Amino acid sequence: MTNTQETKFINRELSWLQFNGRVLQEAADESVPLIERLRFLGIFSNNLDEFFRVRYATVRRIVEAGKKGRKALGVFTAQELLEKITSIVINQQAESLDILKDIYKKLEEKNIHVINESEITHEAHDKFIKDFFTEKVSPALETIILRDDLELPRIQDLDAYLMVKMDLLDQEAPLYALLEIPSTIERFVVLPKVGDSDYIMILDDIIRYHLDTIFNIFNYSTISAHMIKITRDAELDIESDLGKSFIEKLSKSVKGREDGEPVRFVFDKSIEQNTLDFLLNKLGVENTDSIIPGGRYHNRKDYMGFPSLGRNNLLYDKVKPLPIHGITLECSMFEKVAKKDYLQYTPYHTFAYTIKFLREAALDPKVQSIKITIYRLASTSHIASALINAAQNGKEVTVQIELRARFDEASNMSYAKKMEDQGVKLIFGVPGLKVHSKVCVIERLENDKIKRYGFISTGNFNHKTANIYTDYTLFTANQKILKDLSKLFNFFDTNYIVNKYRHLIISPHYARDTFYNLINEQIESVKAGGIGYIRLKLNSISNYAIIEKLYEASQAGVKVDMIVRGICCLIPGVPGLSENIRVISIIDKYLEHPRVLVFGKGSESKVFISSSDWMSRNLDNRVEVTCPIYDQDVKNEILETLEICWKDNVKARLLNQLQDNAYVSNIEKPLRSQFATYDYYLAKKDN
Repeated sequence: MTNTQETKFINRELSWLQFNGRVLQEAADESVPLIERLRFLGIFSNNLDEFFRVRYATVRRIVEAGKKGRKALGVFTAQELLEKITSIVINQQAESLDILKDIYKKLEEKNIHVINESEITHEAHDKFIKDFFTEKVSPALETIILRDDLELPRIQDLDAYLMVKMDLLDQEAPLYALLEIPSTIERFVVLPKVGDSDYIMILDDIIRYHLDTIFNIFNYSTISAHMIKITRDAELDIESDLGKSFIEKLSKSVKGREDGEPVRFVFDKSIEQNTLDFLLNKLGVENTDSIIPGGRYHNRKDYMGFPSLGRNNLLYDKVKPLPIHGITLECSMFEKVAKKDYLQYTPYHTFAYTIKFLREAALDPKVQSIKITIYRLASTSHIASALINAAQNGKEVTVQIELRARFDEASNMSYAKKMEDQGVKLIFGVPGLKVHSKVCVIERLENDKIKRYGFISTGNFNHKTANIYTDYTLFTANQKILKDLSKLFNFFDTNYIVNKYRHLIISPHYARDTFYNLINEQIESVKAGGIGYIRLKLNSISNYAIIEKLYEASQAGVKVDMIVRGICCLIPGVPGLSENIRVISIIDKYLEHPRVLVFGKGSESKVFISSSDWMSRNLDNRVEVTCPIYDQDVKNEILETLEICWKDNVKARLLNQLQDNAYVSNIEKPLRSQFATYDYYLAKKDN
């Protein structure tokens, strides 16, 4: 490598594809239970859909901007990057198909058969499928005959379609039709059991089984059906009409997303060329779009919902979330938190503590106000209902809700309307910034004085994702921290006033400079003859300036250990550049989501939890909160669980210049950090 940029940084998009490659490794891992492997295939596919809707679409817009927009992205022009992405995705898709075949083979060994329309041999299956089609599928089918003289109807983003070709007996040209696979029906249909064997049929094949029933009015000699899928640009275009509310404008923009330009076209590679050409021409798919040959089935994200069939031995063991040591759900949260800080680490701990905190605040006559930020809500949200309950009880409730949380806009808007109807004060973001922080501050009247309580989290206040995302939440009555939080809510109200924060690190105002200063402290420690040490746990790191700062620290002799789940544009282990930096990535049963920053070692170390990754958007374009940990017990707990994560030698991969996702060599006793973390908290519970 001769190019300086190429030597120092990994392209963001290519790094993300390597992350998704690690997800694919989980699908290939034979130590992972079989049905869980299928679900990882679904996660891989779902991730890829979002990548094309957002990141690929962004690069494509640069290409379409013409010469002025054809800037180099790292060492690639935008067009070269599109081609590189397509090449990698084609290879990953091919690998995913091989993995799927292997899983199906092993499922058959367990007497689980996923059959297609040509493999129906049992009379009971034939009757069940015909009845199922007649009662559920046929009424929901949308069938469109395609003609040269008619414009192609709108193909929905991410929906799957069957492209049907009929060779007619009475004319030379084939007749084409599109069948939309109903998204309202489960993709995997469980058929009647035969003996000890379970049978599943994919909805697509039930439709194929009834092609003659659907098209029997046409006089054809042959009929075939191949799946296709379109991915569209998901960027929102929010209009500037001052006469409309923000919710009205965002609602229109979300609806307009359906008409985004196509950025990826996936098709069954066995489709006939003339059928493919006809379709591409009709769709207006261009050479800047990613055209990817695939297998017989698309929308493999549906494998995330593959039925368990009661086969618990083919799933991860269910573990019960544990209570927080020293605090129960039966006691008063305010009484406990008034005495010391507590840490909730989901899903090892139950998320019920967060809901309990808000439920108690909603009922407590001493509570005067609740202020909270919301980024992503569950479709049925216990958090939102607790806040509505508080407003009904006369509390002053203020919710800073981020309506632009990508792909959750509709859910957030729905709850925003419900809360507003119940008297909750809503704040819709800050002009030019997304509010990504996850914080809450509660004011309680005690002895005629206001005392603040609150919590600060690395993850969303969402009880569903709390079962699968690992996240820290700090419950605290530290008045210094909570005074800063109150200032932040004042900023949401009056954006033109930038406050001074004494304890919290707030993006975008002070975060970048503060992080630089913290890194500089470790550099100065080495120069003074001491030890310099940094340990970071992040979802992603892509900001070149802060990467340069870490390179500077490495060159000064500071040891930097990093755990990065997703994008990592930093290249560790390069002599003269980053030889003191080591980076691992862990993909396992749960999605690793906490952001933790540690500067220094021993009792003098500074420990922070954060909502912020080290990406340009987090540092410059979002309101993020990074919180210092002052309680020594909580500090030790974070350091100990972080150390467990760092010692993982089962699910940890080394990130390096080769981008080969090699596993950390297992030379010691195997340590699987997520399982070991649960054991850590189990031991705490029993003490």
